Amino acid sequence: MEVSGRRVRRFRMRFRHSAGNYGGSVLPIRSGHAGGENPDAVISCCYCDYKISMFNEPIYRLGRRFSRVMKVWFSVGLGLGVASLVLVSVLLLLQFHPNAVSDRLLAAVFGLSPSTRVSPSGIVHVFISTVISVLVHELGHALAAASEGIQMEYIAVFMAAIFPGGLVAFDHDVLEALPRFNTLRVYCAGIWHNAVFCAVCALTLFLLPVILSPFYIHGDSPMVLDVPSTSPLFGYLSAGEVIVSLDGIRVHNPKEWLELAALLDKYNSERSNSSLGRFHHRKGYCVPLSLIEKGYKVEMTGNLFVCPGDLSAFVPMPCLRETTSSHDKNGKDDQPIRGKSMICLDAKDIVKLNKCGDGWVTSDTDEISCICSQGESCLHPVESPGVSWTEITYRSTSPNCSRIGGSISLVVNTSKNSPEHDCLGSFVFVGDLIATAHSVHLTSYQPRRVFSFGIRLPDILERSLICTFHVSLALVLLNSLPVYYLDGESILETSLEYLGWSSSRRRKKALQVCLIGGTFLSASAFFRIFVLGYL
Repeated sequence: MEVSGRRVRRFRMRFRHSAGNYGGSVLPIRSGHAGGENPDAVISCCYCDYKISMFNEPIYRLGRRFSRVMKVWFSVGLGLGVASLVLVSVLLLLQFHPNAVSDRLLAAVFGLSPSTRVSPSGIVHVFISTVISVLVHELGHALAAASEGIQMEYIAVFMAAIFPGGLVAFDHDVLEALPRFNTLRVYCAGIWHNAVFCAVCALTLFLLPVILSPFYIHGDSPMVLDVPSTSPLFGYLSAGEVIVSLDGIRVHNPKEWLELAALLDKYNSERSNSSLGRFHHRKGYCVPLSLIEKGYKVEMTGNLFVCPGDLSAFVPMPCLRETTSSHDKNGKDDQPIRGKSMICLDAKDIVKLNKCGDGWVTSDTDEISCICSQGESCLHPVESPGVSWTEITYRSTSPNCSRIGGSISLVVNTSKNSPEHDCLGSFVFVGDLIATAHSVHLTSYQPRRVFSFGIRLPDILERSLICTFHVSLALVLLNSLPVYYLDGESILETSLEYLGWSSSRRRKKALQVCLIGGTFLSASAFFRIFVLGYL
């Protein structure tokens, strides 16, 4: 709530109180009316605004018509506004504690972290969300004042530096003539409306799958929205394709995609460290002997190996089960194969084969199971330290299953929940799995009918609701701060007057001390979050 009226009324005979966000007193250099009385626009070096009065009568009539209901509504908001002021003040005082959570809490409220990167589309979301949240805030002040019989003089939308905002102006004499409890209702109304708006955004986000269910499938598999050219998966996945599984484990949404990538990376690291150079805990494939004989064999030279073209290196996985002969339980003798050199094979052919070994997360035993069918041998890919070998299976909705890059396995999908002629493709990713998982943009929604813009609509709605939630919640905390020119100043002053605390002189002195301290602590908190947190 911007309270430039406090400064203005010291020099003018006509008093006016302004309720808004971020504002301050400015000197108008251009006016839409002669004499500068109630100008249409105000412009200064870092500030400009535009005043609107066409909504004065409709808002006033609405507030007076439902006056009783609104007074009860804003009385509840009064409690939240005062509680928010107390909570924010406590967080400011605790910010210097070694184990304080205030910095992390405030960073979470703003939806920011040191790793946050704001895209151009994200800036648009923030700007629109800010405008909507500010309008909701100011509508709360206007309706609360109207329910008390006070008509606003105008609504102003402004730009202070790069921050949009708004304010509503009232006759200060009329506002101050109200009982202190009624005045508090008006001051707390903006915070209350922003808090309710947060709850509306959260509820809508929760019900979004149900709302969009006639047009979209939710939670079946994540759909690719975008693969940046810098992503290792660029050329292997494209927009509109659906990720089915990682290493044969089904993925249902983007959150599971990230969690499973972290799990597989951790699992592979632990298995690799526990192996101590032996062929324990490896991912293997049952490769036919005929395919092995056609493979390109390369001799190891120290720790270096080379495979031609796009081929990958595989080595036989020794069976550690006790046997009475050189023959395994399938009757084949794989000792000659184990003794042979490394074999270079085409990974896109290998990933279609049956799996063996206990390096897969889905393995139920800690022992190596290298048993394959007769005429096959269990081979595992050669992995470098810190590098994961991961199978990614996806589904293409393209009618002709055309792809650019990657390896494709055409399969007729008979699932009732999927199109009849979907195509399943598989490729192997070798590298940093966690970083790669974060490099693609996914959504939990799949359109029931294929149309280009439709795949992005749920994501736009989700991001808008999340952004608006954070911005509206940020306005709740910002306007609750015991800082000059915000709602917190008016709420604190009026609360002290309502409680009849001490004499008028002592109240003013206590208010001044609280505001100076609150301004200093708030500046310190923002510096710690937005400056030190990003260094």
